[in-house]
Amino acid sequence: MNSVNFNINFGYLEGLCRGFKGGILKQTDYINLVQCEILEDLKLHLQSTDYGSFLANEPSPLSVSVIDDKLKEKLVIEFQHMRIHSVEPLSTFLDFITYGYMIDNIILLITGTLHQRDIRELIPKCHPLGSFEQMEAIHIANTPAELYNAVLVDTPLGKWAARHYSSCTAV
Repeated sequence: MNSVNFNINFGYLEGLCRGFKGGILKQTDYINLVQCEILEDLKLHLQSTDYGSFLANEPSPLSVSVIDDKLKEKLVIEFQHMRIHSVEPLSTFLDFITYGYMIDNIILLITGTLHQRDIRELIPKCHPLGSFEQMEAIHIANTPAELYNAVLVDTPLGKWAARHYSSCTAV
């Protein structure tokens, strides 16, 4: 019975994955990229690959940060597309991938607020795969309990934070 329903649950995602695999840069692409002298050459070469138009609307001169931002944006869009169309257990696995980025974002925001950095300055530095709605409320927390109640309780990290917080308060 499983093979009968395979295409219903996994066929589209398998096709997506095969397409993504086919779009991975080949060794010849890397050899050509190494020979690029300026970022415009890199943009020109990438247009002949599956990365095609992700830099098409960017004005010259290009910067490394623009390329990095656009590559992250492309990754996040493709990841979220796969996540939206996935079913269990793949959806849970894809959620687990984002947790590391959420933790990194929380640490970045906590560290920044401890050093009196403005939250609006820190949010753009967070990785988009680890974004969640309560991130901007992190500056109101002064204690671990407030951090948990204001920020972490409604995130997927909440259940792990609750376990850690309860073990810390028990000591």
